[in-house]
Amino acid sequence: MLHGSLSVLRRPHLFIKQATPFSRLPSFFLPRAALCRTPQSAIVGDLARTDREKYRKMVVLVVATTEDPASIGPASAFLAMSSEWRPGPSLQEDIKSHVHGHVRLLIQDASIVSEDHLDKRWQALTGEVVEEVMFLSKHTAVSNKPALTVHPIGVPHLREDETPLQGGRPGWAAPPNPRVGPWLRLLKKIANSHNLIPEFEVTLEGTHHGPEIDIPTLFVEIGSTEEYWRRQDAAQVVALLLWQGLGLDSGGGDGIGKWNGNSEKNKVLLGLGGGHYAPRHLDVVVKDGVWVGHLLSGYSLPMEDPKSNNGGQNGIGGTWKQAIRVAYEATKSAFPGGVILAHLDHKSFKSWQKNAIISFLNEQNIGIGKPDDFI
Repeated sequence: MLHGSLSVLRRPHLFIKQATPFSRLPSFFLPRAALCRTPQSAIVGDLARTDREKYRKMVVLVVATTEDPASIGPASAFLAMSSEWRPGPSLQEDIKSHVHGHVRLLIQDASIVSEDHLDKRWQALTGEVVEEVMFLSKHTAVSNKPALTVHPIGVPHLREDETPLQGGRPGWAAPPNPRVGPWLRLLKKIANSHNLIPEFEVTLEGTHHGPEIDIPTLFVEIGSTEEYWRRQDAAQVVALLLWQGLGLDSGGGDGIGKWNGNSEKNKVLLGLGGGHYAPRHLDVVVKDGVWVGHLLSGYSLPMEDPKSNNGGQNGIGGTWKQAIRVAYEATKSAFPGGVILAHLDHKSFKSWQKNAIISFLNEQNIGIGKPDDFI
């Protein structure tokens, strides 16, 4: 499966400028001789190894596919932003990589929603620990309106016997990338500066689809038809989002939206209810400093009318409790030290639904927040 990467691994120095110090390169880029150490150079070797380990401690994956113009377009624009990109190892024959600082851009030929656990596979190949993942994709909508969207992933509402239509695993949700909220606001700013607004709507989407992964993840999408998927100005906006958001414009660093848990603003919005584009939650998240986790639209909270089964709150069927519990735990894992508060789109629920959800949240000791609690 990895045979396509052997030539890179055997002679990786062919891709490296001679002036680049070996101590600044992760070990999979080093010629074998550079890894040897004599007793006389033990101290220097230890320092070099420490530097390499520090360099490769945490990396970010950005994933694109050639089969999707709204994916490969931004990826190509991202590569064109610097001459410092260099070829990296191939994860498999059809998944090539490019390296720039702490960022690893993976470009593949297959659908990205079916590529599970890319983080673990990358670490197995390179030894690098992946901290977070961003996927680039097209967005489709019945309205066909142009849009730029950001969203977390998962299908926490599906039963075990159901088959996800677009990847993932039933009853699962990836930790939502803390950058979702900050990047939504940055995306809006960049799109506006490139005159894409009001033609393009910049919005959130509810949590949906795969691939299965267990580290903080987000999708950035361009919608909603072939015409807009191929728009070069939209691709450039997404590339700038990545460039600035990941700190490459400042020579490294955490970029924008990195969670540290030490800020006074430690409330995290867990959206419950509403339509796919989470309008009531969006109204809050567009405000500066707001953090957002999973967003469960109404369709991700299946609830059976108690009148149909003669039950009370305990008799309300459906996987809504499962979905809330999974989304809460995943959000909590992505925001260590944060205070996760459910934010309800009250008008989207019938009274019996809202009462049941509030009662369940209280049982689970999940707080409920109002818009001002997050600002």
